[in-house]
Amino acid sequence: MENNEIIKRALEILKVNKIRWVHSTFTDIRGLIHDMVAPAREYLEGNAFTSGLGFDGSSIRGFKSINESDMRYVPDPNTLAILPWMSDESQKSAIVLGDVYEAYGGGLSEVCPRGYVAKRAVKTAEDTGYTAYFAPEIEYFLFSSLDPTKLIWDPWVSPRGGEGDSWGAPRVIPQSPEITPGKYFIRPKEAYFRPPPEDTTIEYRNEVSSILEDYFGFKIEKHHHEVATAGQIEINFRFGGLTEAADRVIYYKFVAKNVARKYGLIATFMPKPVYLDNASGMHTHISLWRGQENIMYDESDEYAELSQTGRYFIGGLLEHARALTAVCCSTVNSYKRLVPGFEAPIYIIWSRRNRSALIRIPVYYRGTRYASQKRLEYRGVDPSCNPYLAFSCLLMAGLDGIKKKIDPGDPVDEDVYKMSPERRRTFGIKELPTTLKEALEEMKSDEIVHQTLGSHIFDAFIEYKTNDWNQYCLYITPWEIIKYLDY
Repeated sequence: MENNEIIKRALEILKVNKIRWVHSTFTDIRGLIHDMVAPAREYLEGNAFTSGLGFDGSSIRGFKSINESDMRYVPDPNTLAILPWMSDESQKSAIVLGDVYEAYGGGLSEVCPRGYVAKRAVKTAEDTGYTAYFAPEIEYFLFSSLDPTKLIWDPWVSPRGGEGDSWGAPRVIPQSPEITPGKYFIRPKEAYFRPPPEDTTIEYRNEVSSILEDYFGFKIEKHHHEVATAGQIEINFRFGGLTEAADRVIYYKFVAKNVARKYGLIATFMPKPVYLDNASGMHTHISLWRGQENIMYDESDEYAELSQTGRYFIGGLLEHARALTAVCCSTVNSYKRLVPGFEAPIYIIWSRRNRSALIRIPVYYRGTRYASQKRLEYRGVDPSCNPYLAFSCLLMAGLDGIKKKIDPGDPVDEDVYKMSPERRRTFGIKELPTTLKEALEEMKSDEIVHQTLGSHIFDAFIEYKTNDWNQYCLYITPWEIIKYLDY
């Protein structure tokens, strides 16, 4: 559809639904959404869809210095959606995602994760004849409240909290060990696929899923309670192209947080908020196509029906895995997820079926009728990342593997967590970084990540995240007080 027709359709949606306000949004380098609420007349009577809206780029993390702060936000009419929870006449609202442009007639800005990084990665793939599709599995937690000054660390003897079906959520109100009347509890790491009444998140999940389908154009595949006890959930949706899938991650978080507020809950995409229970990942499924053919599929391959091209793509991901981790697991807290015993990836290997591997090839089905489903699952991503940056770097690393014919080595089908160090050395198994600082050091020397992000975002990202690390190192934690006060 021509852009003028897309804009015309978007304007009609605003008009027919009598929208009063439009949340005009984009993300910074961290992936956090930023929002200008403009009157709908700026779109209906003005030229917001074509000329954009001006804003101060120096106030956005990783964007501009104060002496070059004028920037333009240009919304993408394809992403327009109605917000059903804003239904009163004076509150009727819509939301739209967009790209960041330079001021004074300038083009797409190099500060923009969506317009500059993601769209450039898509174009690079297209120039070599490929289209990639992404399907992220986004896990997150629901809490009924959170007091950061009173965090629980012992899930067995501390006061119960969380969203109601949990042990050891990070709150201590009420301050008593009694179980909440009328509600079950679930032991740590035993909440996967629990039904009601143990699972108390079902109405919330149904509402989030319905809004995503009815207003945001998602196709929900399934939703369920996840492994961790403290209200950890997952809602799966159908794959899309790189930019489209990243847009969906942003909208998924936005809807999840706003519906949680309606229920008196807090939705958090922090990877590891609960001690001694599973963390939240964002396992990312990737398939690579040439025209109408999924080139990752090869029916003659006995191991996983995986093509040689697919193996080279995996080789690129493994080659760049340590640097990719800085972008895909982008917070200090991310590395408290990447530890043994909680189903998180640590070792740089690939396999089929094996969830202790960094890259898993799903093999639920076999045969040519399932060729379109052949894909890999990259497990070293969590929901704290900026999806535009993470998906772009994953794609470019994989394409580098194809270009250079990087052999991923033999798959490892054993549970690597149970391997002895000597056996891991025999297989030549390397590990992901164990801290954000270590990951950033790997990122600094990775040319593919540098090229993918562009010099501005590459440098700004490293500077910002290094500052995070330095702040973390200086902070005195309650654990340290308990551990060392009697020394």
